[in-house]
Amino acid sequence: MRRNVRLVLAIAPMILLQGCVASVVSSVVTAPVKIVSKTADVLTTSQSESDEKRGRDMRKREENLGKLSRQLNKAQKRCADGDRDACEKAEDIREQFEDERDDR
Repeated sequence: MRRNVRLVLAIAPMILLQGCVASVVSSVVTAPVKIVSKTADVLTTSQSESDEKRGRDMRKREENLGKLSRQLNKAQKRCADGDRDACEKAEDIREQFEDERDDR
Protein backbone atom coordinates (compact mmCIF):
# COMPACT_ATOMS: atom_id res chain seq x y z
CA MET A 1 0.00 0.00 0.00
CA ARG A 2 2.78 2.39 0.90
CA ARG A 3 4.54 1.45 -2.25
CA ASN A 4 1.46 2.40 -4.33
CA VAL A 5 1.20 5.73 -2.53
CA ARG A 6 4.87 6.44 -3.18
CA LEU A 7 4.42 5.51 -6.81
CA VAL A 8 1.41 7.84 -7.13
CA LEU A 9 3.29 10.63 -5.36
CA ALA A 10 6.25 10.14 -7.70
CA ILE A 11 4.11 10.09 -10.85
CA ALA A 12 1.70 12.91 -9.88
CA PRO A 13 4.21 15.79 -10.33
CA MET A 14 5.18 14.49 -13.78
CA ILE A 15 1.55 14.36 -14.86
CA LEU A 16 0.87 17.82 -13.48
CA LEU A 17 4.03 19.28 -15.02
CA GLN A 18 3.07 18.04 -18.48
CA GLY A 19 0.34 20.67 -18.64
CA CYS A 20 2.76 23.42 -17.54
CA VAL A 21 5.41 22.32 -20.00
CA ALA A 22 2.86 22.17 -22.81
CA SER A 23 1.65 25.65 -21.91
CA VAL A 24 5.17 27.07 -21.87
CA VAL A 25 6.06 25.39 -25.16
CA SER A 26 2.86 26.73 -26.71
CA SER A 27 3.65 30.25 -25.51
CA VAL A 28 7.21 30.09 -26.81
CA VAL A 29 6.08 28.79 -30.20
CA THR A 30 3.34 31.40 -30.70
CA ALA A 31 5.33 34.36 -29.33
CA PRO A 32 7.20 35.18 -32.58
CA VAL A 33 3.94 35.13 -34.54
CA LYS A 34 2.32 37.49 -32.06
CA ILE A 35 5.32 39.82 -32.12
CA VAL A 36 5.40 39.98 -35.93
CA SER A 37 1.64 40.56 -36.05
CA LYS A 38 1.81 43.36 -33.48
CA THR A 39 4.75 44.99 -35.28
CA ALA A 40 2.86 44.91 -38.57
CA ASP A 41 -0.15 46.55 -36.92
CA VAL A 42 2.02 49.31 -35.47
CA LEU A 43 3.90 49.98 -38.70
CA THR A 44 0.93 50.05 -41.07
CA THR A 45 -1.71 52.73 -41.25
CA SER A 46 -5.25 51.73 -42.04
CA GLN A 47 -7.31 53.59 -44.62
CA SER A 48 -9.59 55.02 -41.94
CA GLU A 49 -6.60 56.31 -39.95
CA SER A 50 -5.24 57.90 -43.11
CA ASP A 51 -8.62 59.51 -43.83
CA GLU A 52 -8.86 60.84 -40.27
CA LYS A 53 -5.38 62.37 -40.54
CA ARG A 54 -6.22 63.97 -43.88
CA GLY A 55 -9.43 65.38 -42.39
CA ARG A 56 -7.56 66.85 -39.42
CA ASP A 57 -5.00 68.42 -41.74
CA MET A 58 -7.75 69.92 -43.92
CA ARG A 59 -9.57 71.38 -40.90
CA LYS A 60 -6.33 72.82 -39.56
CA ARG A 61 -5.54 74.41 -42.94
CA GLU A 62 -9.07 75.86 -43.18
CA GLU A 63 -8.79 77.30 -39.66
CA ASN A 64 -5.44 78.84 -40.55
CA LEU A 65 -6.85 80.33 -43.76
CA GLY A 66 -9.77 81.80 -41.82
CA LYS A 67 -7.43 83.35 -39.29
CA LEU A 68 -5.23 84.84 -42.00
CA SER A 69 -8.31 86.15 -43.82
CA ARG A 70 -9.53 87.95 -40.71
CA GLN A 71 -6.07 89.42 -40.10
CA LEU A 72 -5.89 90.54 -43.73
CA ASN A 73 -9.28 92.27 -43.58
CA LYS A 74 -8.27 94.08 -40.40
CA ALA A 75 -4.95 95.19 -41.86
CA GLN A 76 -6.62 96.34 -45.12
CA LYS A 77 -9.10 98.50 -43.17
CA ARG A 78 -6.25 100.13 -41.29
CA CYS A 79 -4.37 100.58 -44.55
CA ALA A 80 -7.43 102.27 -46.09
CA ASP A 81 -7.43 104.66 -43.10
CA GLY A 82 -3.87 105.72 -44.02
CA ASP A 83 -1.74 103.46 -41.81
CA ARG A 84 1.36 102.65 -43.92
CA ASP A 85 2.55 99.93 -41.52
CA ALA A 86 -0.81 98.23 -41.88
CA CYS A 87 -0.40 98.28 -45.67
CA GLU A 88 2.92 96.43 -45.38
CA LYS A 89 1.42 94.02 -42.88
CA ALA A 90 -1.54 93.40 -45.22
CA GLU A 91 0.85 92.54 -48.04
CA ASP A 92 2.75 90.09 -45.80
CA ILE A 93 -0.49 88.47 -44.67
CA ARG A 94 -1.71 88.22 -48.30
CA GLU A 95 1.48 86.34 -49.21
CA GLN A 96 1.04 83.98 -46.24
CA PHE A 97 -2.57 83.41 -47.22
CA GLU A 98 -1.64 82.58 -50.82
CA ASP A 99 1.19 80.28 -49.71
CA GLU A 100 -1.14 78.42 -47.34
CA ARG A 101 -3.85 78.14 -49.99
CA ASP A 102 -1.39 76.85 -52.61
CA ASP A 103 0.07 74.17 -50.27
CA ARG A 104 -2.84 71.83 -50.90
